[in-house]
Amino acid sequence: MAILTTIQPVSHNLGAFTVRRVLPSPGLIMVGPFIFVDQFGPAELPPGQGMDVRPHPHIGLATVTWLFEGAINHRDSLGTFATIRPGQVNLMTAGRGIVHSERGLPEEAHRPTRLYGMQTWLALPDGQEEIAPAFEAHRDLPLVEDGCASARVIMGTLWGKSAPTTQHSPTIYAEVLLAPGGALPIEAEAEERAVILVGGEATLDGQPLTLFTLAVLAPGAILRLSSERGARVMLLGGAALGSERHVWWNFVSSSRDRIRQAREDWTAGRFPKVPGDEDEFIPLPQVPLTNSD
Repeated sequence: MAILTTIQPVSHNLGAFTVRRVLPSPGLIMVGPFIFVDQFGPAELPPGQGMDVRPHPHIGLATVTWLFEGAINHRDSLGTFATIRPGQVNLMTAGRGIVHSERGLPEEAHRPTRLYGMQTWLALPDGQEEIAPAFEAHRDLPLVEDGCASARVIMGTLWGKSAPTTQHSPTIYAEVLLAPGGALPIEAEAEERAVILVGGEATLDGQPLTLFTLAVLAPGAILRLSSERGARVMLLGGAALGSERHVWWNFVSSSRDRIRQAREDWTAGRFPKVPGDEDEFIPLPQVPLTNSD
């Protein structure tokens, strides 16, 4: 079987658009380093209702933002300001702690805008959970083309092409576009792999993929991804991490005590501010980390 298991998304309606989360799930926490996988849109947002995520903290992970449509202004506590657009990968490494916000573009607030893309988290490997925070953005990403199929390598090495994006542990991440009748091999290099159909229709070794559902792939086999009418598919995975990771709100760590410390630090205002976006923040949710909290 090409597909070991499938994970149905949990959908959250945010009014102007829907966010669909496949990881973490009760049946599967991670695929390679990917511990959080959200897909949002496609949606047309009314005037004045663009993305508006106030400053919030992260530890122990790296966020990867990839857009198919739209634009988002990113600011973080390192002083970074970047406008995320389609074709550009933004990698924000939280490490020991970072705060960021994601907002729509002020110059677009008066008109309808489109939003469609992916937001994923990569758990940092053992020994690197507390590294210094960092930010990078890349547009010079390799494109692999073969007839009616193309793939943009966002992270790692695929189809003989390597992206410049930093890998904290072995990682693969790519966007695959199939025109009608297109097909592309899915390589067997990664220890753990999964695909998500985010538009159109496609099959994997003849097995139909379900829209917005994570399909976890059998290891060690080269598989054929194909489409009769056209598709957009995300391929993700990499090496499994060495130890268990805990996820609570925006924090990821191998230590529950470290997450408790991060909660206390956010409540006490010990995280740094976001230059240019200092006046607002997302309060700590009142949800226990464990039953004993």
